[in-house]
Amino acid sequence: MPETRRRLRSAVPLLLSASAITAALAPAAGAGQAVPDQAIAAQRAALAAAADQGAGPQSPRDIDSPLGANARGAADAPAPTEMNLCNIHFHESAEHRGGEFTTFAGNGDGKGCGTGCIYDGELSAAELAPYPRGLGDKGHGDLQPGDTIEIHFVHSSADVRPGAGLGACVIEGEAMPKFRVEAVVAVLVAAGGADFRAMAQPGEAGGLHQAVNLPGGLGAPVVYAGSTTGPSYNEKASPFLVTWSVRPKVAKMNIASLAAWLKDNPFAEDHAHGVRNLVVNPKLLSKIGG
Repeated sequence: MPETRRRLRSAVPLLLSASAITAALAPAAGAGQAVPDQAIAAQRAALAAAADQGAGPQSPRDIDSPLGANARGAADAPAPTEMNLCNIHFHESAEHRGGEFTTFAGNGDGKGCGTGCIYDGELSAAELAPYPRGLGDKGHGDLQPGDTIEIHFVHSSADVRPGAGLGACVIEGEAMPKFRVEAVVAVLVAAGGADFRAMAQPGEAGGLHQAVNLPGGLGAPVVYAGSTTGPSYNEKASPFLVTWSVRPKVAKMNIASLAAWLKDNPFAEDHAHGVRNLVVNPKLLSKIGG
């Protein structure tokens, strides 16, 4: 990590908004250039063609806006307690927008890095103390205190068990199951915060694999019909229907506990995933609450 970034993190005032931190710590020119607005517009135009080809509702979206005109899919997956937890992974920055994470991180590189939304709140100097080593750097930047992540607890109606990737959520040769994602947005902190290992520890209840420590107190989840995400779908529609349940408040997550989880977890996760562009075309969005 550049030494200038370390100094900036250690010099923050007692309280500073996460959005201000991101602006202050933006990579220098040449360290991952952000694409211009025209590039994102071109990606959105390519995705818009999917609306005329029968695509179902897409994700991620602004959960504060209920508007949507795509009725090709319904948020009809069972409750998570009636499904099997099959995968846990996370994205760097929130893929969704709304609640306490409305600040846009920027266009990024057009491939999922450097974009998404970030925590709107403030953190203390202790919470922002620099982490001594890069975390989860797999070619698109590391994680540090003050960074926002979106955690996806993926559930399947199939008779599956927790495992690596979304392939763990289906059974080869069987019909496509229903999918549900319980989404939690968190901001990484150096001091205090929840233990990621405990939160992401799979368990069993009622004979099903469950996210037994899914955090509470983060507001009523916004439930809607959407799709799988990730930057590979910036210019094409995802064909997989997902019932989303996105919490509007942000949890504080201890960065050292995340580092420990990345070294040893049953999902073979060792880095943050990229972010798909926010879907804004009403023809590709379901109506929330409708």
